[in-house]
Amino acid sequence: MRAIVIRAFGERPTLETVPDPVPAPDGVVLRVGATGLCRSDWHGWMGHDSDVHLPHVPGHELAGEVVAVGPLVRRYRAGDRVTVPVVCGCGSCPECQAGQPQVCEDQFQPGFTAWGSFAELVAIARADLNLVRLPEGMPHATAASLGCRFATAFRALVQQARLTPGEWLAVHGCGGVGLSAVMIGRAMGASVVAVDVDDAKLRRATELGAAAAVNARAVPDVAAAVRDATGGGAHVSIDALGHPTTAFASVEGLRRRGRHVQVGLLLADQAHPPMPMDRLIARELVILGSHGVAAHTYPALLRMVAAGQLDPAQLIGRRIALAEAVDALVAMDRFPGTGITVIDSF
Repeated sequence: MRAIVIRAFGERPTLETVPDPVPAPDGVVLRVGATGLCRSDWHGWMGHDSDVHLPHVPGHELAGEVVAVGPLVRRYRAGDRVTVPVVCGCGSCPECQAGQPQVCEDQFQPGFTAWGSFAELVAIARADLNLVRLPEGMPHATAASLGCRFATAFRALVQQARLTPGEWLAVHGCGGVGLSAVMIGRAMGASVVAVDVDDAKLRRATELGAAAAVNARAVPDVAAAVRDATGGGAHVSIDALGHPTTAFASVEGLRRRGRHVQVGLLLADQAHPPMPMDRLIARELVILGSHGVAAHTYPALLRMVAAGQLDPAQLIGRRIALAEAVDALVAMDRFPGTGITVIDSF
C-alpha cells in the first residue's frame, strides 16, 4: 500500500510503498475512504508525543470500509462502512469496564500508538469495542470530518461541561475543533462568542452561528473582551487551540462558577502553563479535561446529524490527495485556511 511515512521527527515525511497491514485476531483492516489532517498529527511528526515511535504513519480521523476481519471479531464483516474514535479502549481495564474507554489504561490510538490512516489501508485493533458503524448514505469525507475534532468538541461541551440552552459559550481558537464547538454550541441552544487572531476564521465562526467575535490581536485584554461580550463572562469556555495564552484567557473570561474545558493539546515546553488560581478559587471555577470520545456514545452525535441539527460537512475546508498530505502536514503550525482538510483521494 501507499502511505505517508515519518522516519525522523521534524524532517519531511515521504510517500512510500509499504507492506499491507494484516488484522489482529480481534481486529480489522479498513480501506481508508477519507482521513482528516489535524494539528495533533503535526505534534506527532514533531516528536511532541511520546507514544509515537519511528518509523510511523500518522492519521487518526478516518472513515472507511472493512476489507479484512480477524477470527475473534463478531460484530463486523467485510463491506461494513465504519469510523473510529481517536482513543480506542482495551475493554478490560477499570475505565473501560465503567464505560469510559477514552481514558483507557491501555488505549489504542491509530496514528499515535500504531500506524494510522495517511495510507490506503489501516489496521484497527479491538474492533467490536471500538468501531462505529456509519449511517446509510453518510459519505466517508463527512464521517472523517467528525474525526477527533467534531466528536471531541461534542464530548467536551455536551458530556463534560454539560452546556445548557441559554448559556454563553466562549470558543478560543476557531480551527477544526473550535468551529465544531461553535456549531455544537448553537445546536445546544447556547450563545457563542468566538475568539481567534484571524478575521477569516472569525467570519466563518459567525457564519456558523457565533453571536459575537473577538479578534485577540485587536483588543488589549481578551478575557475582558469576552466578559463584555457575554455580559459578565462565559458560563462555559473551551480552549480549542492548545496554547498557554488561550488556556489562560479561557479561564479568565469565565463568570462565577463557570466551566473551562481544555481540549487543545499543550505538549513539550507548553505542557505546564500558568493558571489564574486566585480567580479559580474565589469564583469557584471548574477546569475540565476532555480526551476523545467513547465509541458507544457516538449514536447521540449521529442522531443530531441525522436530524439536521448538525452538519459536519460544513467544516470541510479542503479536499486533497494522499500525495499532497506531506506539504499539508508540515504546514500545520501555520494554521492555514479555515475548516478541516480531508484526504479523500488515494
